[in-house]
Amino acid sequence: MRNEVLAFALAFMTSFGLTPLARHLAFRTGMLDMPGSRKIHVSPMPLLGGLALYAAAVLAFLISLQGSARGQMIGIVAGATLLVLVGLLDDRGLLHHQVKLLGAMPLAAVILIVSGIQGEFPWPLPEPWYSFLSLTLTFFWMVGITAAFSILDHMDGLCAGVAAIASAFSLYFAVVNGQVLVSLLAAAVLGASLGFLPWNFSPARIFLGDGGAMLLGFLVAALGIKLRFLEVPRQVSWMIPVLIVIVPIFDTTLVTVSRLRRGLIPFMSPGKDHTAHRLMNIGLKQREAVLVMYLGGLAGGVLAIVMTKLATSRAFMLAGLVSVFVITLLVLLERAPYEGQKRLDQGDTIGDHPTLVP
Repeated sequence: MRNEVLAFALAFMTSFGLTPLARHLAFRTGMLDMPGSRKIHVSPMPLLGGLALYAAAVLAFLISLQGSARGQMIGIVAGATLLVLVGLLDDRGLLHHQVKLLGAMPLAAVILIVSGIQGEFPWPLPEPWYSFLSLTLTFFWMVGITAAFSILDHMDGLCAGVAAIASAFSLYFAVVNGQVLVSLLAAAVLGASLGFLPWNFSPARIFLGDGGAMLLGFLVAALGIKLRFLEVPRQVSWMIPVLIVIVPIFDTTLVTVSRLRRGLIPFMSPGKDHTAHRLMNIGLKQREAVLVMYLGGLAGGVLAIVMTKLATSRAFMLAGLVSVFVITLLVLLERAPYEGQKRLDQGDTIGDHPTLVP
């Protein structure tokens, strides 16, 4: 556990210390999100928060890991680096908005798979079907969760806070099951996210930017795909990572269903129709809406822990109850008021940050 404490402390201090420097650098280099008719903020906001978070998480992870599992370590760092660089270019307006979803995210997932990281398919099948389905699920999980965090970055403190909660529960499970690489990565992501939050929580003084949001999604997704549960049947264990990231999955599902119903392309039509926006429209303040989302993440993590303590039949009963609750909540929130949007205009992105939506 000593190395996990080291990874957390180093990531926290580095992230907390580098974020103001990243903010200053953003102003010096013009990496700013300028106010306008389609923006919420009224003054220029720096977009290099993800760069500080990246430096903190990667530095802490590499130092504390001490060279073990080198191939997988290289895959994780390489995929994260790719997404941060693409995000920076996108924030600078140098890339088409579809490059992230159709290029960078799938490529980062492939890099991770090539490095030897893949999930376990829940049910036994003969080869080569088992390997094929495991690799397919790994690919779509990595791309899906990375994209989900990318569009979750639509309110101050939301994306980083949800990532911190998910990494905290991943850290717990990794330590319990003796997974060194996963526990060190989780501790690094947790420390980096918490070190960044004081600068990003409402009222934010710096934004993650697209690179930072994709980075957090990629790392949290990698944690989920790497987790193993020694005393939990495989038919049940796959539900645990899903519960850990239930908030971004729920939010992505809500906006996807809502936008499809309105004839919009979900990831190409950013708007103020997310879960947190709808919570604000029914009476919550911005901070309260974000805290409710945090509570959702905590509830998902606690349910994940409970899942590991149950017999298989009871675990499926719990999963059924959670599914009914989630579907009911989706229906209710879809009926809540939200600000509609037009079809994607040229220059819009899939990031769905409040500064990038109508």
